[in-house]
Amino acid sequence: MSYTLAFDLGASSGRALLGRLTDRRIETEEVHRFPNDPVQVGDRLHWDILRLYHELKQGLLKTKHLGIVPDSLGIDSWAVDFGFVGPDGGLLGNPFHYRDRHTDGMMEKLFAEIPAETLFARTGIQFLPFNSIFQLYALKKAGSPLLEQARHFLMIPDLLRYFLTGEKWSEFSNATTTQLYNPLTGGWDGELLGRLGLPASWFAQVLQPGSPAGVLRASVREELDLGAIPVIAVAEHDTGSAVAAVPALDRDFAYLSCGTWSLLGTEIDRPVIDERARRLNFTNEGGVSGTYRLLKNIMGLWILQESRREWARQGADYSFPELVRLAGEAKPLAAFIEPDAPLFLHPGDMPARIRQYCAQTGQRPPEEPGEIVRCILESLALKYRYVLELTESLSGRTFGGLHMVGGGIHNELLCRWTSNAIGKPVWAGPAEGSAIGNLAVQWIAGGHFRDMAEARRVIRESFPVKDYEPEAAEVWTEAYGRFLHITELSGPQKRNRN
Repeated sequence: MSYTLAFDLGASSGRALLGRLTDRRIETEEVHRFPNDPVQVGDRLHWDILRLYHELKQGLLKTKHLGIVPDSLGIDSWAVDFGFVGPDGGLLGNPFHYRDRHTDGMMEKLFAEIPAETLFARTGIQFLPFNSIFQLYALKKAGSPLLEQARHFLMIPDLLRYFLTGEKWSEFSNATTTQLYNPLTGGWDGELLGRLGLPASWFAQVLQPGSPAGVLRASVREELDLGAIPVIAVAEHDTGSAVAAVPALDRDFAYLSCGTWSLLGTEIDRPVIDERARRLNFTNEGGVSGTYRLLKNIMGLWILQESRREWARQGADYSFPELVRLAGEAKPLAAFIEPDAPLFLHPGDMPARIRQYCAQTGQRPPEEPGEIVRCILESLALKYRYVLELTESLSGRTFGGLHMVGGGIHNELLCRWTSNAIGKPVWAGPAEGSAIGNLAVQWIAGGHFRDMAEARRVIRESFPVKDYEPEAAEVWTEAYGRFLHITELSGPQKRNRN
């Protein structure tokens, strides 16, 4: 029997999941869950990083109160965001939230200094306005004093791991998302750092998932009355951990990690860095066991979450199940949005923005909450088809269906409509994909699994997977054609709507 502890931090909540491996089966127990709300201070949006660190310690305490000392622990989180450590080893400022507007326009300004073709050729990473490279560039353009004081750059899981252990390491899956890591040379890209004026000394040695990354430091052990629990650098980008948990038996599979963000792609042995991948804005992020994840980011359930927040602000506090029920009762395939339009990136009144988008594209704007939610979910399902077809084209593979993991699979309408949209089966599960992949990498590090193939077989035997079969093929094929026309996604390049 082996216990491991996974801290899985999402963009809206975090959890501590205790995993038990016994008799070739995995059992899990959520020992702690907590909100992860951004904090607005003036014009700036930040993460409450010290609160997150406090919650990690609460998870450790609750595990101890169960009478269990885990063999190890690991942390995964969202990508791109980071903090600085100063010369005295202390945190400098609060990390910016990737939805903060200080990066607005920075991508285009940086391209004037370093062409997009050069950046992609050196990193293989898709262009998103909040990538770490554009956040750093924004700080530089603003003359931020943080850059003068900084001595170390640490991604969010690296930073939290540093708080726990006192050791500074970077981890592969998350380092690749910065757009400063060169997969062809296997390290931080010194030329890019030089052209940006960023000291190479800031950037720590990169560890592969499954590497030891220290033990609980003495002050933490004393505070919590714990021993020197080993800390493992898992696939610390939560999508990397989610893909590790995909219960696929075939080597070639397509996945959709579905939550606040949707990330759809496949696992490959070598990055696809060519002009077509750049034009289609695909990315090559690090994975487990030396693999890469060829994928594309899709805005995901963020649009629904923000819509619910807006309705609550107006006094209508709908639950998610209630919104899904209302969506099921609304008229099908009536209006579509492009989920990745810049209009939907920042927090705000999403129902109004959806109506604005529909009016601008000649559609009848949805008015009632059920109509709006149906528009969101059906648009996501159709966008999944679009990205799945591009993934097949870029990878040279044909997939028999789509594995869906993550909290979004609790939305059965989305799973069913995704199957209808792609015209293929959807296999949904496990829901806690990131945390389970986090646990699996720790068990590989501890010698309990030989490799990822064995871990995925045990995951498949341990957690239920729900099958969805496509229906109404002609109706959804016709809707897909309308979706492509409305959103202007019929070609390899789309025009962004503002």
